Parts: sequence; C-alpha cells; structure tokens
Amino acid sequence: MPVLTISAASPVGVLADGTPYYAPIGEVIVDGSLVTCHLCGRALRSVTAHLRAHGWTKLAYCEAFGLERGQSLEGPETRKLRAVALASRLVFEPAMRQGSAAGRARARTAAALAAVPPPLVARANRDRAARHLAGVAAAVAREQGYADLGAFVLARIEEGASLAVISREAGLNKDWLSRHLGRVNPVAAEAARRRRPQRLDARWLAALHRLGFSDVPSYLHERHIVQHRTVNAIAAEAGLTHYTIRAALRRHGVARVAHAAKRHAAGQRAAQVAGRLGFDTMAGYVADRRAGGWTWAAMAAECAQPSSWLRRQARARVPHQPRETMPNDLRAATWPARDPPPVAGVPLRAQPRL
Repeated sequence: MPVLTISAASPVGVLADGTPYYAPIGEVIVDGSLVTCHLCGRALRSVTAHLRAHGWTKLAYCEAFGLERGQSLEGPETRKLRAVALASRLVFEPAMRQGSAAGRARARTAAALAAVPPPLVARANRDRAARHLAGVAAAVAREQGYADLGAFVLARIEEGASLAVISREAGLNKDWLSRHLGRVNPVAAEAARRRRPQRLDARWLAALHRLGFSDVPSYLHERHIVQHRTVNAIAAEAGLTHYTIRAALRRHGVARVAHAAKRHAAGQRAAQVAGRLGFDTMAGYVADRRAGGWTWAAMAAECAQPSSWLRRQARARVPHQPRETMPNDLRAATWPARDPPPVAGVPLRAQPRL
C-alpha cells in the first residue's frame, strides 16, 4: 500500500452525522508499523485498541468507513508480536490450550457435517424433531395424569374442548396440537377432526330446535336450496352471523347461490311467461320466433315483456358464447332487430343486411 502522510489538522471529509475523518473512506493507511486512525489522524500501532478512546467499536468503525469486518487495524509488527504472545500462552496457559482444542474440534465436526449428503442430514433432522415431539407429548401426559397424550386429548374432546383450549391447558402454544397431533397420535387427530363439525354445529342447537330441524345440513338445504333464501336471510332467522352461515354451507357441502331469491324469482318469471306462450323455456320461444322472422318489438308485444329481457333469456341458454360460434338457430334468436335471420350454410360476413 502506498504510504500517505496525513495531518490531524486537515480532515479529508465529513460523515453524514458531521464526524470529520482523516483518512480516505474504504482504505487503511499503513506507514511502516503504524496505522492511521480515521477519527483523529494519529498514526498508531493498533487502531483497534485506540478506538476505546473515541468510544467506538470496531464493527461501527468498519461500517462507518467502508472497511471489511475482518480488516486488520494493526501494523505488521504488532500482528507478529500478538502471534508470538499467543503461542506462548498456548504453551503455558491450560485454559488457552483447552479453548484452542475445542475450536479445532468444532472445525473438524463442521467439516465432517459438510461432507454428509443433504438427504441424510434432512432425515436426521426429522428424526430429532420426532423425538422432541414425542418427549413433549409424554411430559404433557404425565402432568395431566394420562397414559399418553392421545388419551388426554380424547377425554377433553368428549367434554367439548377444542384443540386450542387443550393446548393452553397443557401449557403449550395454542396451535401446538393442531400442528403436531397428527404426527404424535394419528388416532386422536382423526377423532378431533371428526368431532370438529359437531362442535362447530353446537351453536346451532337452539335455533334448530326452535325451527323444528334435527341437524344443520337439512336446515341449510331446505332454506337455501329449496326455499331460495339468501345467506343474510338465513342468518337473521337463525340469529347467527352471515360468516357463520357461509362457513356452515362450505362445511356441509351445500353449494352457495349468490342472490338466491332474485335468481329464483327471475327463473319463475321466465317459466311463467314461457308456459303462457306454450313453450318450455323462453330461449326456445325466442329461437322459434326469430327463426320465423319476428322482430324483437313484435315478440315483446306478444309476451308483454321488454325486448332487453327477451334478449337476456335468449343468451341464458349459452352464456358467454360469442355469436360467431353459436348454432344458426340460436344465432337467429340473438340477431339484432335490424338484421334478418342468418341463412344456414352462408358465412357470417356474407349474410344479407337490410
């Protein structure tokens, strides 16, 4: 490294916090056996020992002046003297010898572990984790007076406790049993899984008895699928929140229908109009009339319904299908009023226009 002579009276620059420095950022200025201190510009044998006078640590010094953490802040002669002193201490001080031997042993262990294939290391870690979980489970069972953790969990589940409550009673994290019971005791975990819907349905008992139902699935099916009541209407009747109703629908496999009442009313209206006109569906009626050359206005006058409603009924049979890919009979049903029905076998772009 080139030798630089820097005066303590002339700082090279100032840090962001206003601290002046007397050596370039990112460089260690070495002059023979002396090293320049960035904070005061003095040439010293060991800047590391000198930093206590400024109230700085070596880590903070290296970060402030862009140096590596392992950068030596001592001159070469000082490092040699330290090496000689350390060698003599290793000879005459038992504690130093023991510490050095322990460090070498750790280094050999680390090198040996690095040579072990990763799958073996992963399996060893899993085995160690399994032993730890088994030890925790055995300790909890002893404290609670049971033969094993599964017996304790099953007894508390029969009393209506949740896994979170049982975990807290055992002095564990509230999620410990939810996460690890399946590995420690699969039988108890399966029993808890089967018991969970019954425990969640317990809050429904008062409403079910009042409304004359024996279980939650039959009540939800009757109200939502048969009577087409909305989630909010069911929640108001049962005295529960709509979040509880949605969770129960998912839990018992009842498909939720958005805007059930409105959709049912719309379907009934379409069925009534189609039946009055002698058709099974409004889509069939529209297709028949359009194939006969009727305009939307003429059909609206016949069925006493808006033409926009008739167009929606025609599209309801094949939702989200582009008109170019529709069959000719349905394409005729959704054709604009100003155009004649399409001719079978003629490309769409070649259809005649009025």
